Amino acid sequence: MQYSKETNYMKNFLPYAIAAFLIGIVGGLSTVLGPAFMQDMNLDYNNTTWTALAQAISTAACAPILGKLSDIYGRRNTLLFGIIIYTSGSILSALSTSLPFLLVARFVVGIGSAAVTPTVISYIITEFPPQMIAKGFSLYMLISSAAVIFGPTLGGLIIELSGWRALMWISSIICGIFFFLCLFTLPKESYKKKTLKDFDRTGAFFVIAFFSLLLCVPSFGQNFGWTSIQFIIALFLALVTLVLLVYAEKNAKNPILIGSFMSRKAFILPVIILFLTQGLMQANMTNTIVFVNYTQPTNTAISGYAISIMYIGMSLGAILIGPLADRYEPKFVLTGSLLLTAVGCATMLTFTEGTAFLLLASSLGILGFGLGANATIFMKIVLSNLPESSAGAGTGIYGLFRDISAPFGVAVFVPMFTNEITRLSTNTSYNMTAATAAVNSIHLLAIIELVCVGLGILIVQLLPIIRKK
Repeated sequence: MQYSKETNYMKNFLPYAIAAFLIGIVGGLSTVLGPAFMQDMNLDYNNTTWTALAQAISTAACAPILGKLSDIYGRRNTLLFGIIIYTSGSILSALSTSLPFLLVARFVVGIGSAAVTPTVISYIITEFPPQMIAKGFSLYMLISSAAVIFGPTLGGLIIELSGWRALMWISSIICGIFFFLCLFTLPKESYKKKTLKDFDRTGAFFVIAFFSLLLCVPSFGQNFGWTSIQFIIALFLALVTLVLLVYAEKNAKNPILIGSFMSRKAFILPVIILFLTQGLMQANMTNTIVFVNYTQPTNTAISGYAISIMYIGMSLGAILIGPLADRYEPKFVLTGSLLLTAVGCATMLTFTEGTAFLLLASSLGILGFGLGANATIFMKIVLSNLPESSAGAGTGIYGLFRDISAPFGVAVFVPMFTNEITRLSTNTSYNMTAATAAVNSIHLLAIIELVCVGLGILIVQLLPIIRKK
């Protein structure tokens, strides 16, 4: 579809900014849902992995599909549809009575997010002037990160006062309000609607199937064992669906996954770095909450405050470091921001059973500062020069790999952390309390994360030079 360039692009960006803020604020409130639900239902904390995974699967796997549909039906319709689904998922979360029920609810939330985010980014690509697109990405990251700043803190306070159900009902009300704000501010679009005749339905099915299984593989290995039947079945099905996905996309007239877009060095290398580093954000948020629950069970609110500091860091990183890639070589700016994430991870090596709030906040704040900058620069490298007719599809494809990096980090690092606590605290030969085991486990996790960041820095050096002398 062809969008006309609007001179008043910032005014028309308002409803998209509102939608991005909605995903951020409700997402921030929901970060404390998983541990609170497990505690209320007397379930092990390692089940938090499944709640995060359920939402992550649909957020990532549905992004390229809904991004392509936005090129057919228009951004306005796709955005409103996404908010309706997002609201429905929040309502289902409030009504959840069991872990399977909650998993379905979070999956629905992810579908809504998968419709909203690519639509917002595609607006920036197609409607912002070329010389302002980089700043547009920074603005988007600022809105998304800033919206989450108070979410974990407010979410923790609401849970302490009224419980997790009240938290999700409040989230649902916020969603409803924001839906009407977008409904009345979204401008009409003039474009030629495309047909669904050549829509890649088979590819869409296998995109969801493969990437869902891909996320399940490390989780199953961590939770059931690397030689368990569950892990073997998940791995086998993932390989089978990968083969079928490649075959389906190779023969599709209009594939969901555009090969020419994905085969570029400017796409492949940032995606590898995303998997090594950006997943640290979501994993460390969840692990910080669980760590505080183990070591300071009477002072759990401080984890919410610390996570809010992390999002402040992300907001600052997005607006202070991200735009520097317009002035200096992006690979050098990325190297600096990745070093900041290494400092944030290294600070975790100093955590103890009585870790002060300032230390928690410093670790997550520095980590967030680097990650916020990374995310902005990656979008500039990968999404520049996308044609208007495939802006939704391109942003959806990148969104798939960007969003899958966070749950991949959760799938690897959260079970690694919680299972190590269980192993150390239940083995009588170690003679450890659960709190001491949590300290040892988070130190091990920090070392592994530092190795991942180091590999990411090495790969950055392989990126092509973008700024020519």
